[in-house]
Amino acid sequence: MSALEPRDAGTAVAPSSPEAPRGSVMDSAHRALSVGIVSVVLLIAFEATAVGTAMPVAARELDGISVYAFAFSAYFTTSLFGMVVAGQWSDRNGPLVPVTVGIGAFAAGLLLSGTATAMWVFILGRAVQGLGGGLVIVALYVVVSRAYEEHLRPAIMAAFSASWVVPSVVGPLASGTITEHLGWRWVFVGIPVLVVLPLALALPAIRRTASGPADPSAPRAPWDRRRVLLAFAISAGAGLLQYAGQELRWLSLLPAAVGVALLVPAVRGLLPRGTVRAARGLPAVVLLRGVAAGSFIAAESFVPLMLVTQRGVSPTLAGLSLALGGLTWALGSWIQTRPWTEPYRERLVVLGMLLVALAIAAAPSVLLPGVPVWVVAIAWGFGCLGMGVVIASTSVLLMKLSPPEEAGANSAALQISDGLSNVLLLAGGGAAFAALGGGAVGHAAASAAGQASHPGAFAAVFLPMAGVAAVGAWVATRLRGEGR
Repeated sequence: MSALEPRDAGTAVAPSSPEAPRGSVMDSAHRALSVGIVSVVLLIAFEATAVGTAMPVAARELDGISVYAFAFSAYFTTSLFGMVVAGQWSDRNGPLVPVTVGIGAFAAGLLLSGTATAMWVFILGRAVQGLGGGLVIVALYVVVSRAYEEHLRPAIMAAFSASWVVPSVVGPLASGTITEHLGWRWVFVGIPVLVVLPLALALPAIRRTASGPADPSAPRAPWDRRRVLLAFAISAGAGLLQYAGQELRWLSLLPAAVGVALLVPAVRGLLPRGTVRAARGLPAVVLLRGVAAGSFIAAESFVPLMLVTQRGVSPTLAGLSLALGGLTWALGSWIQTRPWTEPYRERLVVLGMLLVALAIAAAPSVLLPGVPVWVVAIAWGFGCLGMGVVIASTSVLLMKLSPPEEAGANSAALQISDGLSNVLLLAGGGAAFAALGGGAVGHAAASAAGQASHPGAFAAVFLPMAGVAAVGAWVATRLRGEGR
């Protein structure tokens, strides 16, 4: 992201005003902030692409294939709590401290996972990392809402997406090479070195342009303890559902019931009213973010594992099968910044969700021996094109519909929808995967043939996620409020 003009907190210049400076996200007044916060996203992007490639090898070595989905969902579970805390923290005191603490926790979690000798320690590290990621992402949204005028926000969201391009191409190749020649641990313990650059660039710029409360003259609101408790409930409930889904025993009904009991009131209290029924406007925007991100991430998490265990592909090539997606994701995000797209944004997002659904549905075709592996790369490229449009557009619409004093809470709601959907759909996909014998694929992958005997376990993940993404296309028709 980038900032236009530094201005006092709470002061906004209407983009439609004749006196409003057009500026640029890279002009002299805002260059440092733009480079700094995009560097933060670059770090997160590199982690996501590199760690995803190393995950199948790490889970197999730690004898954790049966709980493979936990390695991803643990991140999203704790990030839910971090998001709510970051929203309040940023609205009360500004986003500077949440960003700092978040990056520190993010790095600490990577180190913990990289030095783990048991799968539960590895998952714990992912949980610490998720807490940090939740703090950072919401705080960065608050930075954007305060430091950038409305007409520049599509450009900065496009810059966020573009920052995934290099990691998407270099990350899988570097991670696969390191995993094959040095070991998967170096993928985790090496990434924290990148923390230095974002801290050095972003923090001074955030302090100058977006620190402090949105309205310094207003009384500082106290911490909303109810929201903090709801945040804890939503994280605990999601974790219990994930545990119940992986255990698949009658006794698992108890933690599942407790998880639902915690989740329902938490969701009602933390998300905008009408989110579950896709009410027009902000509720539909928040819901769509969750549907899109959850279905796509749940499916993508199993792509490298499917290629490694079912088709005998090396970790490097499995990761590279997703590399094209970084380029097309950035392209989709760039398309939505074009002025001519604004009147057609809703239709463009519908098209994006249809591309996501088709890509997810096409991916398991490689389970058939006669289908070439590169089909996944092509399909995922189209899916990422759709995601680039959808994710950037929901972010832009959220900021457009949020007054400055509510930017933190609404940004947290958007990210909660994103994270919670990831957890729930990973839990559902992981349960289906385990129920159909997916936990045995790690042993098959170790065989000389490199083939697994449970292709149905993968199909049970991808096909339902394609259905969820198709529902998202309908939700996308409800993004604009009544009468618009």
